Amino acid sequence: MSKPDTTTPAAGPIRQADGIDGANIVYRVSGDPAARPLILLHGWAQSSACWGEGLLANLAERYRVIAVDLRGHGYSDAPAAGYDDSKIWAGDVDAVLAAEGITAGAVLLAWSYGGLVICDYLAEHGSDAVAGIVLVGAITSIGRGEAGGRVGTAMRAAIPGAMAEEPRVAIKALGSFGHALTGPTEGKGTEAQALFGLTLSTRPRVRAALFDRAVGHDDLLRTLDVPALVLHGTEDTVVDVSAGRHAAELIPAAVASYWEGVNHGPFVADPERFFTEVSKFVDGLSLPGRLKG
Repeated sequence: MSKPDTTTPAAGPIRQADGIDGANIVYRVSGDPAARPLILLHGWAQSSACWGEGLLANLAERYRVIAVDLRGHGYSDAPAAGYDDSKIWAGDVDAVLAAEGITAGAVLLAWSYGGLVICDYLAEHGSDAVAGIVLVGAITSIGRGEAGGRVGTAMRAAIPGAMAEEPRVAIKALGSFGHALTGPTEGKGTEAQALFGLTLSTRPRVRAALFDRAVGHDDLLRTLDVPALVLHGTEDTVVDVSAGRHAAELIPAAVASYWEGVNHGPFVADPERFFTEVSKFVDGLSLPGRLKG
């Protein structure tokens, strides 16, 4: 059951849902409850705060925005185990949809590792509740040899130090990300520090556990029966652009947008363009009966 807790100015009330292992999954809700649900899933070692209040507020003017803290991140529980189980990840997304009474018309939008979580959910629960998906600098598979999970130079440079408990080691390793999450930091120093802080606040054991699994979702993508927008920076040094191209080639109804010269955070690099492209895609999807005006 959804449990109202508190409120933030732009993002609306904070609620929680129970995962299949009992973990509390925390999420923030904003926008018109009668509008199309837009579920935001962040990436590795981030949280729902990564989207920024400005972008969340703009999206909430058009959609019912539900920004989730993945397990182990933000305010959600961080269980000792379960991060290698696709069914548990799928259950987290399903629990949020169920808590909000969403049975049709939702759009799942995910950044980075969140793309893998979307695929976990679709593989386990199907697409009945989903009208479309948006993959932003995302992986769709993980493990050695998985084309949908190919990481870039900054991510490779950060491993394994980024998982270390020793602060000096972790900070140095994560510092190798450089401008990967924001692009050039001129005018974005606040955002850069906030994203770096979110990464450091994610427990080292969680940072490590998210990579401690192998799953391929290519067959799912080949048979995906909802449209997809694949949005990826051509200079992404965290998730290589080839992972995005791989997903776009496999998904039958995929639209691809490759941002020239952009690194891993398109919505940070140009939030206005991001909002325009996402809203154009979402507004072009068919509406279930109960969402039609």
